[in-house]
Amino acid sequence: MSDNESSDAESIDSDTELQRAFASGHLKPGLNVEVAPKLYINNVAAMKHKLEEFKQHLEWIERLDLTNDPTQTPGGNQATEEQGDSVADDDFKREMKFYRQAQDTALEGIAKLHKLNIKTRRPEDYFAEMAKSDDHMKKVREKLLERQLAMERSEKAKKLRDLRKYGRKVQQDVLQKRQKEKKEMLDAVKKFRKGQKDKLEFLNSLKSNGMKQKPRQKKGDRKHVPNKRRDFKNKKFGFGGQKKRGKYNSSGSSADMRKTFSIAVNQKQQGKKKGKNYKHKPSRPGKAKRQKMKNRKR
Repeated sequence: MSDNESSDAESIDSDTELQRAFASGHLKPGLNVEVAPKLYINNVAAMKHKLEEFKQHLEWIERLDLTNDPTQTPGGNQATEEQGDSVADDDFKREMKFYRQAQDTALEGIAKLHKLNIKTRRPEDYFAEMAKSDDHMKKVREKLLERQLAMERSEKAKKLRDLRKYGRKVQQDVLQKRQKEKKEMLDAVKKFRKGQKDKLEFLNSLKSNGMKQKPRQKKGDRKHVPNKRRDFKNKKFGFGGQKKRGKYNSSGSSADMRKTFSIAVNQKQQGKKKGKNYKHKPSRPGKAKRQKMKNRKR
């Protein structure tokens, strides 16, 4: 139903009410309907009769009902405390009145229970059966743990998303900064080539920051730094490199004349006896001669 239809229905209802009031003679000038005053009925006898109908005459232990007034404060008078509407308007006083009334009721009820020999305290070894079974509580606990883990996962995922966003933002800022610096450097180089600039500013900034370019070393000046792993293996197993041409003279050994060169040894004639008791070692016979000697022995 639209707003126009609802307003039309309300106007029709008000018109019918006015027509009824006009017919009954209750319509006053100005289209005002006179409303009869409401009658408040306080039939005490009828209310007591109804109370006796549904009232159950049971013992107090079955009903446990008490009607008490608030306990008096130390040194106070109940009649003077309840004068006027100050208690109803003041929240603190009203709550204190409720508290003192409950206190008086509890004290009276405990005294009545003790007279009836009913214990009001549980023994120390009292075992109360739970309203829910262990299986049900186990399911509840598992559900709570599952919900807690789901919340932790969602929080962790949220933090990771935030970190990724922050990382991407930082990366974009760094890339933009590099591109800006590169563009500025290229523009400065172009202007320097065209003669619009005398000096390049980024070179001066590098020199001021101490970032000087290292001079290149010549090929002969470079020192070979041995690998530690290779040194350890060489110490353990020996040098396993090239074996041939190992006795070739080097530039250092060829130029050194102090250790290997001796005039006395080099001036001796070849074939000359070395001493008095020197005996020439006989040469080995040839193959044919050795064969003949072998046949003779047989």
